[in-house]
Amino acid sequence: MKIKEIIRQIEKIAPPNLAQSWDNTGLLIGDSNASVKKILLTIDITKEVVREAKRTGCNFIISYHPVIWDGLKTVAKDSVVFELVKSGISVYSIHTALDAALGGVNDGLAEIVGIKNPQPVGDFVQTGQNNYKLVIFVPVKSLQKVANAVFKAGAGAIGNYSHCSFSSAGLGTFFPLEGAKPTIGKKGKLEKVDEIKFESIVPAQKITDVVKAMKAAHPYEMPAFDVIKLYETGDKIGLGRIGLLGKPVQLSLLLKKIKSATGAKAAGIVGPKKRLVKKAAVCAGSCGKLIMNVIAEKCDLYLTGEIKHHQAIAAQEAGVTVVCLSHTVSERFILKKVAKELQKSLKDVKILVSKKDKDPFEWMKV
Repeated sequence: MKIKEIIRQIEKIAPPNLAQSWDNTGLLIGDSNASVKKILLTIDITKEVVREAKRTGCNFIISYHPVIWDGLKTVAKDSVVFELVKSGISVYSIHTALDAALGGVNDGLAEIVGIKNPQPVGDFVQTGQNNYKLVIFVPVKSLQKVANAVFKAGAGAIGNYSHCSFSSAGLGTFFPLEGAKPTIGKKGKLEKVDEIKFESIVPAQKITDVVKAMKAAHPYEMPAFDVIKLYETGDKIGLGRIGLLGKPVQLSLLLKKIKSATGAKAAGIVGPKKRLVKKAAVCAGSCGKLIMNVIAEKCDLYLTGEIKHHQAIAAQEAGVTVVCLSHTVSERFILKKVAKELQKSLKDVKILVSKKDKDPFEWMKV
């Protein structure tokens, strides 16, 4: 099976437009036309994971964290990237796309905690297209010429439809002053013209070209028109999840459930350790910057991977219990689910979950 065919299935689970703007997701290494028989799923790509991929015959790795974060200036022969390229192993990263996706890692944490109807906590992404409404006032005889021009420039597309517009008749008035060069009428005389109010939708990235095309096609020296920003009404999509639990649960019982579901062997806890949890928030990985949202929503519990010191102090002072599982422990549990979902649609490849991928921290008493 070709990598590009596999990517189509990956992106049904973790749509790339859900990723944060700072992230680096997608096909990071390799050729989309390469053939694949085995895939390895992992949180991080370490040298051990690369050796595992080679040993098991996997020439395609789907990683949660990007193997390339910033622009590379060198690729040393002892680096993971060098070894991947040398070994012909392609890499696709899903990271924050899976964080925000329906059924992704944060929905998984919300399910573990028992949050009903979970909503994103913050870091919202723009998933829809920014659109404007262009309203043009044009003489009846010139309507079709102007309409054709704006449609050609990119106006009027809604879903699988093109040339979408609405027109209504009306009476336009104007009084040409000294220096004017009116197409209709004379200077110094009030003119009344039968006009059409023509309205159409325009994507934000095309509004400049559409207005330019409209002006070129419009018969008036100074055409009257409005550009109106449209309000996005879609559901908010972002990081974390927050909401009320189906029923209040003692924190001690929740901790046992979290341990069982994530495999966590230890946890850092901030705030009250004995309490009844009625409202909670979750966010996989490093989500300390969302702590003020969690505090503002008066949550009893915040389950995450890690937070910074000053964020822990803020939570403690606000009386919020924060449970930190360690960064990758809060994420790794989702790999089995992703593998299962992908395997349903990828019958011609074998999908393995890495056995060498692990938390870099070893928790021990000192």
